[in-house]
Amino acid sequence: MNLRLLRVCLLFFLICNINFSQINMDLDIIRGIKKPDLVGDTILLESRTHKAFEKMANEAKKDGFKLKIVSAYRGYDRQKQIWNNKYNKFTKTHSLEPVKAIEEIIRYSTIPGTSRHHWGTDIDIIDGNFPDEKDALISSKFEEGGVFYGIKQWLDLNSKKFGFYLTYNNNPKRMGFDYEPWHYSYAPISKKILNKLIESGLKQIIQKENINGAEYFNDEFLTKYINQNILDINPDLK
Repeated sequence: MNLRLLRVCLLFFLICNINFSQINMDLDIIRGIKKPDLVGDTILLESRTHKAFEKMANEAKKDGFKLKIVSAYRGYDRQKQIWNNKYNKFTKTHSLEPVKAIEEIIRYSTIPGTSRHHWGTDIDIIDGNFPDEKDALISSKFEEGGVFYGIKQWLDLNSKKFGFYLTYNNNPKRMGFDYEPWHYSYAPISKKILNKLIESGLKQIIQKENINGAEYFNDEFLTKYINQNILDINPDLK
């Protein structure tokens, strides 16, 4: 094969891969309306994220830990259901004013369309060696003396080797979502998706139809939510 033909083939290969990346950056995929390239049965992950997680899980197994994903991909409708259920609970059962209810929701949950779980790159991890543990996603359980302290120490030492970074760390200067010691993101893919969201205009992706409390999503609220909840994350994921 001569040099010119080789260059043409290389160019063709690059073009194909660029087009593939653009398909994967479809805004409807990012917003959870359409599914990305997912792998798995009940727990679904973006294909490259899945491959990296399998490698990490195999390594953890050698050290006696069983990495168990309790939450991975979630579509728009599922996120909307979570949001609406929490809004109803806080406003009706706990009698909070709508604005206060929304403030309580966004301590841990996102507005539908903005969840990182839509991307298939973000996972909530516990140690599967404790299958009967109830209410697993509580910060104190990942601290010294907690049932998941060991796996948290292992992840602190090893997760970055496989491309996974804690999303909402415990930096006291970080605003937005509360500290989540269980929530990891696969940086090689999620960073590209976040950049795509920023380029597209984050306010434009937030739809208000059939979302409880959406009438309170004014411009001031959305600006604060974007800056604090979406963008104020572990800097390794930007």
